[in-house]
Amino acid sequence: MPDIVSTKFDESRAFYADFLGMRKAMDLGFIITFVSTSNETAQVSIVSQGEVATLANGVALSIEVTDVDEMYARAREQGLEIVYPLTDEPWGVRRFFVRDPNGIVVNVMMHVPKPK
Repeated sequence: MPDIVSTKFDESRAFYADFLGMRKAMDLGFIITFVSTSNETAQVSIVSQGEVATLANGVALSIEVTDVDEMYARAREQGLEIVYPLTDEPWGVRRFFVRDPNGIVVNVMMHVPKPK
């Protein structure tokens, strides 16, 4: 899923929702994820370019995995550059950032089940 840092957050929201007809799957105020209504795997996130956007740390791409702890261990074993350590975020994801061979920062994440 691409993560677009936007200087035109409201216009971007309108483009993906109103023009493309994507539905809002998540809205944390500083980041909104849109999902295609015809293909649930087609998603895009818009991140507000502001002070809060530094949480994105230059992320260009998010990949959801089944076991983020295993992926974190593999990244460390392979000596990959970890840009942001394995972290449980308050909005319900566990993630880390790793740099790919092209210098692209990738958010490797999984949703954390909500406690019952």
